[in-house]
Amino acid sequence: MTPVEVVKGEGPVILGLPHTGTFVPDDIHSRLNARGRELSDTDWHIHRLYDGLLPGATTVRATFHRYVVDANRDPSGASLYPGQNTTGLVPLTDFDGAAIWADPPRAADIAARKDAFHTPYHAALQAEMERVRATHGVAILYDCHSIRSVIPHLFEGLLPDFNIGTNMGTTCAPEIEAAVLGICAGATGYTHVLNGRFKGGWTTRHYGRPDQGFHAIQMELAQSTHLVDETAGWAYAPDKADRLRPHLSRILTTLADLAPKLKG
Repeated sequence: MTPVEVVKGEGPVILGLPHTGTFVPDDIHSRLNARGRELSDTDWHIHRLYDGLLPGATTVRATFHRYVVDANRDPSGASLYPGQNTTGLVPLTDFDGAAIWADPPRAADIAARKDAFHTPYHAALQAEMERVRATHGVAILYDCHSIRSVIPHLFEGLLPDFNIGTNMGTTCAPEIEAAVLGICAGATGYTHVLNGRFKGGWTTRHYGRPDQGFHAIQMELAQSTHLVDETAGWAYAPDKADRLRPHLSRILTTLADLAPKLKG
């Protein structure tokens, strides 16, 4: 098992996929409890949803599950959302706040998992960001995520369908933020929010340095947009996906078209 899969494209857009992997090494799997072994917090089918939407895009996908170590968390362990319920670098609970470990990880376990999984993923992503910027003058990271639309432990009420994160406009050029927001606002039948509950994870915040030609934006999709329902089984709904994919395709194509205009 390799911790990261990279498909190199020739275009200016990179798709980050940190949470679609389901691999859990046997020695770690044996330490999860029954609830943890459900892997319920996976970004189910996101790699399938985005597949083929932008010819020439590079993809960087973590193959390991976020319960092993979360590729979208600060390796220092610092919280993304101080004062709010969230999960950490190696989660101790699921999104509902329930324990997932029969034998919780210790400091040495966390350090080993960072070295074996988190570090290789980000080394690959950093390399692709630099390669793409060297070719195009800019690199645009679009970080792909999904989450259940109702999780009282993390947020109140019903999550919008499109959750755009730019850490309050700091991780990308304003043209990128405006373009994505405009497309989501114009998507009939869908709801959206900019920098709501999800403002961009560590990946978006770490790589988004627009003054250096590195732009990053996160899209957190409500799983109700592309799953049959948001319960165990997590079945892909082709009819929902076929309705959603044109909007995602338009977003990615627009980002690629913007790239030449963003070169300093």
